[in-house]
Amino acid sequence: MPNPGDLEMSRRGLLIAGAASTASGVPPSAKAQSAVAGAPAMPKLTLTVNGASHELALDTRTTLLDALREHLHLTGTKKGCDHGQCGACTVIVDGRRINACLTLAVMHEGASVTTIEGLGRPEAPHPMQAAFVKHDGYQCGYCTPGQVCSAVAVLDEIKAGIPSHASADLAASPQVTAAELRERMSGNICRCGAYSNIVDAITEVAGRQA
Repeated sequence: MPNPGDLEMSRRGLLIAGAASTASGVPPSAKAQSAVAGAPAMPKLTLTVNGASHELALDTRTTLLDALREHLHLTGTKKGCDHGQCGACTVIVDGRRINACLTLAVMHEGASVTTIEGLGRPEAPHPMQAAFVKHDGYQCGYCTPGQVCSAVAVLDEIKAGIPSHASADLAASPQVTAAELRERMSGNICRCGAYSNIVDAITEVAGRQA
């Protein structure tokens, strides 16, 4: 009967031999493929941002928010919670408002993106931007880009007849009421609490468009 010491040596020898055999059996090409597999995919995509076409080579994991801020240097769109809960990153993509932090840039090949920089200029602000200034709807200003983009989209939604949870009659055209605006803007959080001023600003612009 073999003693325990001999068995221990046999186990070690077996493990060493197995490891050596496995290492020698891996072809060089497989090792190279393994190394390449660790590199991120960098496909090219085209985005039309504020009317200008941009071709970008991005890691497939890059969010639309990071593409705008870090690659196109459009820092008006803010990174707040980075979880889609605050609305600071709201932009308009093909006419719909979305949270840019929750979507990947590669998902929007060929899309048209409008950020706060594309709505107006300091010398010629968008009516919604001017109304926010008039009614002091911005205060600290951090959430304002997302608020303004969302407000512009909200009026487009109402004009298109799209109801919300606050709409009393889903078959009727929604009205620009405080309850309707608060419901539709509820995804945009303002720590300064300028909500009533924001409602006033949107209401004023809606009155001009009526």
